[in-house]
Amino acid sequence: MGKQGTLTKAEMQVMNILWSLPSMKGTISDVLEGYGEKKPAYTTVATFMKILLNKGYVGFEKLKGTKTQCYYPLITKQEYTRKVLDGVKEDLFGGSLSSLVRFFVKEERISEEELKEMLEMVERQGDEPRRA
Repeated sequence: MGKQGTLTKAEMQVMNILWSLPSMKGTISDVLEGYGEKKPAYTTVATFMKILLNKGYVGFEKLKGTKTQCYYPLITKQEYTRKVLDGVKEDLFGGSLSSLVRFFVKEERISEEELKEMLEMVERQGDEPRRA
């Protein structure tokens, strides 16, 4: 597995398509279908797949009896999200979750309703047994 850095916007788009496929596996043609009307060139997606392979975000298997490669994510969307948010929390807020939340509250990015929902989640989580 390669060195996992953060994903570019274009790489993230490819990963979002892979994560959304029914079996989370797909060929380059399957990924192209996920773009809708504004499809990039086949070779562009092939280049993204090579980059994602090198970064360690996708793996592939050859489809039986063909030269076609079927790609699949090596990380879940939830794992990637946690990794990115942990990085933001560490790099921009000194590892403090409360500083990150204060930032969004101060910048009026979190509504009062969203804050209430977050507090309810925290209270519910306090009632659940902790995972090891």
